[in-house]
Amino acid sequence: MTAPLEASPGSSEAQPEAALKGMGKKAIQGRSLGQIAWMRLKRDRVAMVSGVLIAVMVVAAIVALLLDRVFGVIDPNAFHQELIDPERGIPTGPLGGVSVEHPFGVEPINGRDLLTRIFAGSWISLLIGFAATLVSVVIGTVMGVIAGYFRGWVDTVISRIMDVFLAFPLLLFAIALVGVVPDSAFGLGRDGSRIAVLIFVIGFFSWPYIGRIIRAQTLSLREREFVDASRSLGAKAPHVLFKELLPNLVAPILVYSTLLIPTNILFEAALSFLGVGIQPPSATWGTMLSEASRWYQVDAWFMVFPGLAIFITVLAFNLFGDGLRDALDPRAR
Repeated sequence: MTAPLEASPGSSEAQPEAALKGMGKKAIQGRSLGQIAWMRLKRDRVAMVSGVLIAVMVVAAIVALLLDRVFGVIDPNAFHQELIDPERGIPTGPLGGVSVEHPFGVEPINGRDLLTRIFAGSWISLLIGFAATLVSVVIGTVMGVIAGYFRGWVDTVISRIMDVFLAFPLLLFAIALVGVVPDSAFGLGRDGSRIAVLIFVIGFFSWPYIGRIIRAQTLSLREREFVDASRSLGAKAPHVLFKELLPNLVAPILVYSTLLIPTNILFEAALSFLGVGIQPPSATWGTMLSEASRWYQVDAWFMVFPGLAIFITVLAFNLFGDGLRDALDPRAR
């Protein structure tokens, strides 16, 4: 009788076992919540297009800021009065003076280039929108987490403070405050002081909106097993608040932030339109709309591009926020 053959390590009988091991390794590889959210977001074409549009606008605003305020390459206040009808004060060309040199046309009376002014004003509107949102998110998150975690009299006091802030007529308060603060208040110049005041007013009085959302989420999370386990191991309140609860609140914070930014941009535009925001000759979208409102009967084109800038920006942020909310929703498939 012949001896039975022994299977070598490289024989075909050993290959299925190795293949099974390889399949097992692949099978246990999972995806993080961030990877799952990114895959869902990539499948949402509307959200992705909106995100790209937001990125382009932010880059354009930064470039416009550098070219205008740092290097002085562009001048949004340069006059082109040769393009203005001396009798009527409106652009001589069609569609508000649209041409190759001035794709968006020029302003009445002085002939300032609209494209240059829209880009020069974009950084102010976006800066106020982002910075005011950051102020609101920081204050609202801290207050909401504290109120939801400690409950009792702490929750009652913070909730009543939120109610008081929400009762403020924010627009009227902003008009009164911005109008009385001198331009030299912060030593930042006229535009810098106005921007600082607008960021403070909009951000400081908007935090209760996100504070309520974070409070409700914290009330739900504090009853979860991982919080009980952390407390049973002797973790102090600051550790539970900022190491256990806060990482689980990133999703609602991100979603609400993307929806709050366009609201703040609209609020700044409304204040500038009413004449208490950034003052001429500095360019912002709201200031340009305010100036265009006096010419809509004879030069309606003057209103179109500043209005489109606000509309497209707000729409892009809202659509991206909706897509981000769906991507971060654990119940979505």
